[in-house]
Amino acid sequence: EAGGRRRIEELDYLKCLLIVLMISFHLVYIGDSYPYAQPVVYTFHMPVFLVLSGFLMNVEKSDTQYLRTLMFYFIPYLVMESGYTLMASLLPIREHIDNLTIGVFFDKLLLHPLGPYWYLHTLVLCGLTYFAVFRLWPFNTISRLILLGILYAVIALWGGVMSITMAFYFLEGVVIRHSGLSELQVFRPSWLALAAFVLLAMYPSNLQSSAPGGILMGYLFVSFALATYPVVSFVCRRPLLFIGRNTLSLLLFSPIFTILCTPLVQVLSFDATGMAFLAVSLVICITGSLLITFVMDWFGISAMFFGRRRALVSS
Repeated sequence: EAGGRRRIEELDYLKCLLIVLMISFHLVYIGDSYPYAQPVVYTFHMPVFLVLSGFLMNVEKSDTQYLRTLMFYFIPYLVMESGYTLMASLLPIREHIDNLTIGVFFDKLLLHPLGPYWYLHTLVLCGLTYFAVFRLWPFNTISRLILLGILYAVIALWGGVMSITMAFYFLEGVVIRHSGLSELQVFRPSWLALAAFVLLAMYPSNLQSSAPGGILMGYLFVSFALATYPVVSFVCRRPLLFIGRNTLSLLLFSPIFTILCTPLVQVLSFDATGMAFLAVSLVICITGSLLITFVMDWFGISAMFFGRRRALVSS
């Protein structure tokens, strides 16, 4: 929710599309089979996630509530990034670590994370800085936002612990929140956005999240997705929104299943397009991740891991 208001279903729909794209292109076979599509998706999918995160991050909460929220992003991050780093030293994945030492382990855990968990690392750093500025800086909102941007640049460029581009996407969401507008007033639906998106995607120079064309591609993706929402939601609204409400679980646990799905490449080799592999793998990754969360809820582990008794969000 944003600021305690009703849950914005269109944002859950967007999050569903984005997490499905993330999982799809973390399947090595899909990335290798569609080498041009991968950078196209990477140009916008996590940047848009960070815009949504900045918009939904509620700094008006009490100190205790806000810091508790960040803590329960950080705890799952620590657990899963630790496991991913260890796994990277044992398995022949793209981010393989040849010689895992204590120093390398803590460098990956605290400064330069591997895998999809960099998003949570960036989210916590951005969220803490956001909290500090809005609690300690006594002046007006625009001055706070300018200071926040300066601090993000300093942290990114001096410490090198996060991408300045990704931090500024988070800042974009914060700016939207404090503008008094909703995301749905800033991002407007348009079917024509697809044509503009495809045109931009044809030029490799646009396939960077920091490039002007790449930034525009993110906006156009959201615009087109919002145009499809009334049609798609009429057909299969509930499962899509359910996935969108549980993207944290999918972000955390889907890497386990993307690796386990690798043997399916041979089993489903009759389909040269890879679409059968993709469909089966998505079902396994999504179902498996949600099942892990359900089991954690059942055994009471979610209270310690996610900070709430029930981590699966149904509505």
